[in-house]
Amino acid sequence: MLDLLRETPLGQAIRLVSRNKLLLYPEEKPDFQLPPQYLAQLQQHEKPDRHERAQKPENIIPDAADSEDTDDSASSLHGEDADVESLGRVGTRPERDLTLNRTKSIPITPQKTSDGIILVDWYTTDDPENPKNWPSLKKSFVMFVLCTYTFTVYSAGPTYSIAGEQIEHYFGVSAVAASLGLGLYVLAYGIGDLLFAPLSEIPVIGRNPVYWAPFIIFWVLSFPQVVIDDFGSLLALRFWLGFFGSPALANGGATAGDLFSLSDFPFGLSWWVFSAWAGPAIGPVIGGFAAEAKGWRWPMWEIVWMASLALVSLLLFMPETSTPNILLRRARRLRKLTGDARLQSQSEIDQRHMQVSEIVSTALIRPMEIMLKDPSIFFVNLYTGFFYGVFYSFFEVFPLVFPPMYGFSLSQTGLTFSCLVGVSIAISLYFAYLYFYMVPDNKKHGLREQEHRLIPAIVGSVFITIGLFIFAWTSRPDVHWIAPLIGVAIFCIGHFWTMQSIFIYLPLSYPKYTASLFAGNSIWRSGIAVGCVAFARPLFVNLGVDRGVTLLGGFSVAGIMGTTAIYVFGKRLRARSKFAES
Repeated sequence: MLDLLRETPLGQAIRLVSRNKLLLYPEEKPDFQLPPQYLAQLQQHEKPDRHERAQKPENIIPDAADSEDTDDSASSLHGEDADVESLGRVGTRPERDLTLNRTKSIPITPQKTSDGIILVDWYTTDDPENPKNWPSLKKSFVMFVLCTYTFTVYSAGPTYSIAGEQIEHYFGVSAVAASLGLGLYVLAYGIGDLLFAPLSEIPVIGRNPVYWAPFIIFWVLSFPQVVIDDFGSLLALRFWLGFFGSPALANGGATAGDLFSLSDFPFGLSWWVFSAWAGPAIGPVIGGFAAEAKGWRWPMWEIVWMASLALVSLLLFMPETSTPNILLRRARRLRKLTGDARLQSQSEIDQRHMQVSEIVSTALIRPMEIMLKDPSIFFVNLYTGFFYGVFYSFFEVFPLVFPPMYGFSLSQTGLTFSCLVGVSIAISLYFAYLYFYMVPDNKKHGLREQEHRLIPAIVGSVFITIGLFIFAWTSRPDVHWIAPLIGVAIFCIGHFWTMQSIFIYLPLSYPKYTASLFAGNSIWRSGIAVGCVAFARPLFVNLGVDRGVTLLGGFSVAGIMGTTAIYVFGKRLRARSKFAES
C-alpha cells in the first residue's frame, strides 16, 4: 500500500514536504545493496570524456559483464517489457514474445553504450517497481481509478445535451446553437489530445502530471457553467472543459499499456473503453432526472460532483506508470547513491535529443502525412470517425423519436440513451473470444499476422449496419419502443468490437508511428463528431428519422467492405507502406 501511495501525487507531495525522508524508495533505505551486476559495471574504470555524447540504443556495445547467461535470459527478457503501450499513446515497439511468465527472478545486466554510459534498467525480471509486475489487485485498483476519471470526462458531454431543450428556452437560442455545447466539448478533447499526449511521452513529465494538473482546471471550470447567464460564455466554458478533460482520452490507453503485457492488454484496454462508453450511457440518465426535477442547471451541478470525486481519486490513488519516467528517477537516485555519473536511463538520453520541432511534427504533421500516404490509415480514420459521429448523432435523434412518438418524459428519454446494455453484451462476448480463442491460439501458433486481429471488426461492421437499419425502420409510433432500442444495442455491440480490433491492429502494424496515428485519429473522430452533432437535427427533421438514419446505414455498408478489404489485402498494403512493420 505504501508503494502505491509513494507514486501518487499525494505521496510525491509528502516526499517533497518531508525532504524525501518519508515514503522512501528502495535506493534511499539504509539497508539497500546495489545489485551485483551494477557493481561489476561500476568497478570497470573506463569513464567517458563527455557523458552528454551518449548515443542511441544501436550504439550499445557488448561488455565483459554481459555473459552468455545474460544473452540467453536477461537480454531476451528485456524485450518482453517493450510492449505496445496503448490505444492512444504507444512509444515502444510491440512485444512479440508471448512467454510472459515472470515468476523467475533473473537479474538483468545493464547494457553499456559506446561512450561508457551504463543504462539503468529493471534490476530483475520480476522487479516489483515495474508496473507490469505489479500484483493483479494493484493493477485492477489503478484501472478502477483511471476508469472513474474517464467516466467523468465522457459523461460531462451528454449530461449537458439532455437539458438541451431547456437551454434553448432559457437563452433563447435555436436547437442547433444549443447543440454546440456538446459539439464544442467533443471537438476540444480531440484538440487537447494533440497537446497532452506528446507531453506524457516526455520522460521527465510522465503520465500523472498530465492527468491531475489539467483536471484541476477542469474541476475549477465546472463551477461557473452552473451559474452563468451568458450563452456565449457557456459555450466557451464547454470548449475548455473538453480541452482540459482530454488527457482521459489521450493517455488512458497508454496507462493500460504500461500495466499489461500484450497478451493481457486487450482485457485491460476493454475495461477502459467500457468506462468511456458508460459515461455517455449513464450521464444522460442522471442528467435527465435532475433536469426534469430542478431545471438545466442541476445536471451541471452533477458534473461538479463527479469531477470532485474523480479529482480526489487521482490525487490520492493514481500512481505513476510510465516506465521511462520511473527508470529516469531510479537513475537519479543511483547517481546520488554512488556518485557515478555514468548511471543513466535510456529515457534521459532520449530526452536530451528531443527537440520542440520533432514533438510538433509528431503531433501535427506526421499524422496527416501517414493518413494521406497510407490507404489503410485513411480508411481507419474515415470509418472510425463515421461511426463515432453516428453515435453522437443519437443525442440529437433520440429526442425526435421517443418523446413525440412514444410520449416519453425528459427523464425517460434520458434512460433511452443508455447504450450500456449493448456494450455490456459486447465486452462479455469479446472477453470470451479472447479467452477461449485468441489467447490459446497465440500460445499455440504465436502471433499471427496483424490482420488476424480484424475478425471481430468485420463482424462488428456488419452489426453497425444492421443496428442502424433496425433503428431507422422501427422508429414509428405503431412499433413498440423496445424495437429501436434493440437496434441501438446491436449498433453499440458492433461499434465496440470494431473499435477494439482496429485499435489493436494499428499498434501491431505501425509501432513506430502509433503516437502519431492515434493523435490524428482522435482529432479526426472528434471533428466528424462535431459535424454530426451540428447537422444531425436538420438532417432528421428534413428527411425524417427513418430516411435520415437509413442514409447513415447505407453509408455504413462501405465500412463492411473497407474492413474486409484490409483483412484480405492488408499484408500487401503494409508491404508497400514505408510506415508499416511486418
